Amino acid sequence: MPEHSCDWSINKDSDRNTIRNEVIKKFLQENPGKGNKNLTSKYTYYVETLNNGKRIFLTRPAVLNKGFDFIIHLENGNFKHISKKRKRTYYNDIPSLDNILDDLEEKKKEDLEKYTLLFQLIENVYNCKDPNNVLKNDIKKKLIFQSGCSVEIILKIIKWFFIEQDIRYWNWSGRNKFFNRIKEI
Repeated sequence: MPEHSCDWSINKDSDRNTIRNEVIKKFLQENPGKGNKNLTSKYTYYVETLNNGKRIFLTRPAVLNKGFDFIIHLENGNFKHISKKRKRTYYNDIPSLDNILDDLEEKKKEDLEKYTLLFQLIENVYNCKDPNNVLKNDIKKKLIFQSGCSVEIILKIIKWFFIEQDIRYWNWSGRNKFFNRIKEI
C-alpha cells in the first residue's frame, strides 16, 4: 500500500483530553491496512516546523505497539541510541526519552540558571501550552546552550512525547511518568 503523508498540527494551548481526542480523531481517518509488510497502511504526519526549516514528523504504525501509537522523528536529526533495556535498531532521526533526558542533564550541568528557566517552559508544555506560545523571542535569546539540541527542538519533541504518553497510558500515568523523570534531573 502506498504511504500517505500530510501536514497537520496542534498549535494551540489546550488541555490533555482535547489534545488526545484531536489526535485520535486524526488517526481514525486513516484507511485500514490489508495485512502485514507492504499491505500495512502507513502514514506520515508533519506536525511541527522549526525556525531552521527542519520538521518534526510522526509515523504510523509504530513498530513495537499497536493501536494509536506513533513514532516521533526530527528531520535530519542525529540522536545516539543506547538502549539499556532491550536491543533496538533506530534511525538517527528518532529521539528517545533517554535522548531528551540526557540532553536536559547536559544543559543543567552547563548552566543551572538557564536550565531553571528551561524547566519552567517544559512545565508549561506539560500543562498543555504550545511551545510556540511559551518560547517567546526574548526567552529564546536567554536560552542558548552549547550542549545538545536547541531549546525549540527540545520543547517541541517533548510536546509530542507527552501526547504519545497520554494516548498510550491514558488510564495510568499518561504524561506524568515522563514529566516526573524530567523533574528528577
